[in-house]
Amino acid sequence: MPLSFLTADRPFDAADDSALPYDDHDQWRRPYRPGPWRVGVAAVLLLLSSFILFATVVTALAAGGSGAVVCAVVSAVVIAVALRMLRMGTWVSRHGVRRVALLRTSTVAWQQASAVRTVQQPVRWLGLPRTVQGQALVLERHRGERLHLMTTHSADFLSSGDAFDRAADTVEAWGAEYARIR
Repeated sequence: MPLSFLTADRPFDAADDSALPYDDHDQWRRPYRPGPWRVGVAAVLLLLSSFILFATVVTALAAGGSGAVVCAVVSAVVIAVALRMLRMGTWVSRHGVRRVALLRTSTVAWQQASAVRTVQQPVRWLGLPRTVQGQALVLERHRGERLHLMTTHSADFLSSGDAFDRAADTVEAWGAEYARIR
């Protein structure tokens, strides 16, 4: 079963200079692949879930009842968190830009955006409270609000500055195309 949210829709080709290479611009797309930190943590959570499911079977055969139900619910929650972690990131379409976090998703229409740009600033390291100097792709709304779309020290781009630059350029190109941001 292909998991379309795990991969970018097409591989990066350095010779291809088109900023919006997709045929269907109405579909939400992530312009980059999930990073190794994000995929690794999701894999560990799925492995943990398999052990919890095994405990569910053992508990159901040995004691039955409520212990097995609790284990099954905990396993379902762990699987849901792992899958949500794989969907986290910045998604773009003709309609706008969407920032998917673990518990919240925010969508901004391109008409509400006044600028999409990369800024040098302190950023959170792997989403933890500790901050380090890095770059962030920021969407500024007409009302003056700022939405941080991605950073160089997130789980997707921690060890790959080139991937961050390509992804930031792609999101900026979508903004330039649909919001007429200059």
